[in-house]
Amino acid sequence: MALDRAVKDKINLKQDPEQDKAAREWIEAVIGEKFSTDDYAEALHDGVLLCKLMNKLKPGSIPKIHTSGGPMKLRENIGLFQNAARAYGVSESEVFQAVDLFDKQNIQQVTLCIFALNRLAQKQNFGGPKLNYQTKLPTYD
Repeated sequence: MALDRAVKDKINLKQDPEQDKAAREWIEAVIGEKFSTDDYAEALHDGVLLCKLMNKLKPGSIPKIHTSGGPMKLRENIGLFQNAARAYGVSESEVFQAVDLFDKQNIQQVTLCIFALNRLAQKQNFGGPKLNYQTKLPTYD
């Protein structure tokens, strides 16, 4: 039990709220709608927004998005997004696991996948908004 907590704490330490904010703003700009909640992980939890994002980047890549139904039906959206992201060119190492998002176990990996999607969108001459994030280098006194 203590080990699980230690692992979760370590993962949470890696999460960068500024990266999450940049990813959120990019998704909202691309799909043309605001998140329904300020909780980034909760807004992405069912995969609906990610599926909409994929369909904006590559129209028709996810023909059927589940917006209702039980947890298993909504979880299918994550799998649909993962498959579409891979087909778009996101490497296996950058695609998150379903539990990372659905069970909120590693939201940082979800954000990294979104950054990878943006990078590929720019390479493929996507004409929409670009993810705006400046890496902050550490300062030394």
